[in-house]
Amino acid sequence: MNNQINRREFLRNASLAVGAAGVAAATGCQSLGGGGKPLYDISLAQWSLHKTLFSKKLDALDFAKATREEFGIEAIEYVNQFFKDKANDEAYLGQLKSRAADNGVTSLLIMVDGEGSLGHADSAERNKAVQNHHKWADAAKFLGCHSIRVNAATTGDGSYEEKQKLAADGLGNLSEYGAKQGLNVIVENHGGLSSNGAWLAGVMKIVDLPNCGTLPDFGNFHIGGGKQYDRYLGVTELMPFAKAVSAKSHDFDADGNETHTDYRRMMGIVLDAGYHGYVGIEYEGGKLSEAEGILATKKLLETVRDELS
Repeated sequence: MNNQINRREFLRNASLAVGAAGVAAATGCQSLGGGGKPLYDISLAQWSLHKTLFSKKLDALDFAKATREEFGIEAIEYVNQFFKDKANDEAYLGQLKSRAADNGVTSLLIMVDGEGSLGHADSAERNKAVQNHHKWADAAKFLGCHSIRVNAATTGDGSYEEKQKLAADGLGNLSEYGAKQGLNVIVENHGGLSSNGAWLAGVMKIVDLPNCGTLPDFGNFHIGGGKQYDRYLGVTELMPFAKAVSAKSHDFDADGNETHTDYRRMMGIVLDAGYHGYVGIEYEGGKLSEAEGILATKKLLETVRDELS
């Protein structure tokens, strides 16, 4: 028993160190807007260019260059779907890393999908999912990222509370591995129970490790059955655990405002939580091209930042 306690305490201390480092990495020099420092900086999520990437009009290796040259953005968030078979390929990862460095771009995180349910009802499948994520944690460390973004997907017919415990078990185990790698494990509201802000906040409290946090997304609040969780409430509930933020956008009005999310209200919630790190653009609209949507989202985030400063 003492050995188990000592091991857990060691991992908690490691997680504390990672959590502090992750906050520093996320916030950088963005303090409180004084002395010419912006309230937050802006990054680009690779998913914003998913049509361009899937159609091979842009090579994933050129994402950093395009981010800097076409959009004037200096920080990126990778998506594993665009280099799915390269997690263990150090030659490929080395190219990603060197191209980011060559273009003066910071690699923040890898969004990981398709590696199994971390809250699977079957313990063997849950452990398999945890193991499947290890290679992406290794890749993120190699690239110099501060986090991997994962999903808190659950299976089975368990209750609300039982599924919280399942998700917390998988996330806790993965976070312990992440702590050894110097990484955060962060969860996005990404459909189902994970888009219930209270449920996911409860999972974070059960895990109770400083390097396990959230990535609140402004738009992913589909809880099933055609129902939507209140996005402003959800982001408010998730922000105490946030180590990154995703500014989801779809459509814009004639004044440049996003028509689904009040960015002024939402960024007020983000800042009120004491967050001054990177806010990642994730454009998913269809009326504007991907490039136009990214630039429109960037302009809106810059406008709101100026107004709130």
